[in-house]
Amino acid sequence: MKHSESATFDLAVQALDSFQIEIPSWGFANTGTRFGKFVQAAAASTIEEKFADAAEVNRLTGVTPTLALHVLWDLPNGITDVPEVKELERRFALRAGSINPNLFQDQEYKFGSLCNPSAEIRKQAVDHVLDSIEIAKRLGCRDVSLWLPDGSNYPGSQSIRKRIGWLEEALRASHDHLDPGQRLLIEYKPFEPAFYHTDIADWGMSSHFAREAGPQARVLVDTGHHYSSQNIEQIVAWLLHTGLLGGFHFNDRRYADDDLTLGSIDPYQIFRIFHEIHAATTDGLAHDIAFMIDQSHNLKGKIEASIQTVVTAQELWLKAALVDRDQLAMHQQSCNLVAAEELFRGAFWTDVRPLAAAWRVTRGLPADPLAALYASGYVERAAEERGSRHSAVSSYA
Repeated sequence: MKHSESATFDLAVQALDSFQIEIPSWGFANTGTRFGKFVQAAAASTIEEKFADAAEVNRLTGVTPTLALHVLWDLPNGITDVPEVKELERRFALRAGSINPNLFQDQEYKFGSLCNPSAEIRKQAVDHVLDSIEIAKRLGCRDVSLWLPDGSNYPGSQSIRKRIGWLEEALRASHDHLDPGQRLLIEYKPFEPAFYHTDIADWGMSSHFAREAGPQARVLVDTGHHYSSQNIEQIVAWLLHTGLLGGFHFNDRRYADDDLTLGSIDPYQIFRIFHEIHAATTDGLAHDIAFMIDQSHNLKGKIEASIQTVVTAQELWLKAALVDRDQLAMHQQSCNLVAAEELFRGAFWTDVRPLAAAWRVTRGLPADPLAALYASGYVERAAEERGSRHSAVSSYA
């Protein structure tokens, strides 16, 4: 049955009220490619500036109340930096979100971190993860988000099977350190920087390691961490079915991990992913998913790109919410292929921008967050205040 105008707006309100997104601290800093970077005058160079920018995004969108933190970039002194973060949380009415250990910068990690052949280096890496979990405890953060680039570049240069065992051991030790309400999110990536084999290369490996780690471990899906044309929504459906989906890192890609703005290349794919989540909810399947952004804005303005991403995610989430799943199920059951696809595509092609704008107005937010940002002069003031302090040193490579 088609939704009436009033029922459609009520559905939009319900969908948008339920959707919150975490933004990354590193999304506001000067970042680069393997070949260099272009410095932006308004980019944040301190954790205080990152909190300020994140608070501005939340003020304009109303759905980004948490800021993901990278331990070595944002808390270089570890646990001793926690009081400063707590003060920033208070000042900017923003909470620290997922805590991200750094297992790829230290020179000792040249041949791996948690999978390194050296027991001493593996212990160093585990200790860093345990410190990160402790930071999360003290900040009241639920999720510790784990990505490691461990792998090898040449056949025969490492024992793939031994490294599986080392990683299982490290993840169990990490899981044992969690508080009851915390989660360990295990990310995967098929390649880069390891180009022969990567120790957690796909969702199946990540699922195995999550099960081995313990009941509080889940899989983290980065939408850029897949081979070209891979069916990510099928992976999401499997992880929902098995109860292992813990969260997302949102970005977009043309080739692989390009860190492009969400929906800039393939918005239909994000819509299809969101449909699987809405469908699972309709079917009564319990899930608890952290929606997080992981993008490196090298050319676009940092704050503008963050707002653009949040707005795009809201629109695609809303489009997927509008799918008439009862009607779709009937078409699927009767194998009415064209009718099913047309119903599905119809929701995707619906212009939901007026609905999203109306929802914002009812929540006391600007109807157009980007226009409100430009009118505020925030970016210009930030550029004027910060520009002279920037160097060519990046916190993210």
